[in-house]
Amino acid sequence: MFPIRDHNPSERTPWVTYTLLVANIGVYLAMLAVDDPRALGQIYYDWGMVPALVTHGQGLEGIFTAMFIHGGFWHLAGNMLFLWIFGDNLEDQLGHLGFVLFYLASGAGAAVLQVLPDPSSYVPMIGASGAIAGVMGGYLLLFPRARVDVLLFLVIYARVFALPAWVVLIVWFGLQVLNGVSADAQMGGIAYWAHAGGFVVGFLWVLPKWMGAGGTAFWRRTHGHPPHPDARYEISESRIPRVRRHK
Repeated sequence: MFPIRDHNPSERTPWVTYTLLVANIGVYLAMLAVDDPRALGQIYYDWGMVPALVTHGQGLEGIFTAMFIHGGFWHLAGNMLFLWIFGDNLEDQLGHLGFVLFYLASGAGAAVLQVLPDPSSYVPMIGASGAIAGVMGGYLLLFPRARVDVLLFLVIYARVFALPAWVVLIVWFGLQVLNGVSADAQMGGIAYWAHAGGFVVGFLWVLPKWMGAGGTAFWRRTHGHPPHPDARYEISESRIPRVRRHK
């Protein structure tokens, strides 16, 4: 089950979100030219976030450069999908510069929480997941009842249906925490604690804005929905003429 779009249109062009999408995709395409696994591993080590180095005050730039490196197509595609769905609305609320600072802070917070469980690790962390988790945390606070279309896929069954954003995001966050404390997560190659850390940082970063808008009074005014009409997606009738069966 994963989201494919929300019903929350942005009211201004999300230039920063577009730039982040292009930057991440561009870096991934450039890295496709690296065929040597050793060379690729060295890139991850040099430009990723290595907990053992950060603990000793080295390689701090990796906290930020790691956000633009992905380990494969599906790693990139999943992150960019979430950024595309939720990023424009946070940029709409925070402004372009505010969203840049928010995004980088969420990614940095994610890196810090990933370091804490194993500060001696030399395994590099890469990917925009932590920063995008921050986007999801901020979205949850501002638009908890915005409608999100979710694709449910069960082997031979697939269906798209709408859920409130708080259901989608709380379930996602809960899975990150659950996987983070499980033994299997240590072997899975996924930085679950980074996801949880980014989510919390994003939530806390947006908290002053939410309180300035009235806090729970803001929710009562908007009923947890975006402060503008929802986008409506309608399936248009096919132009292919129907062929009726002859009896």
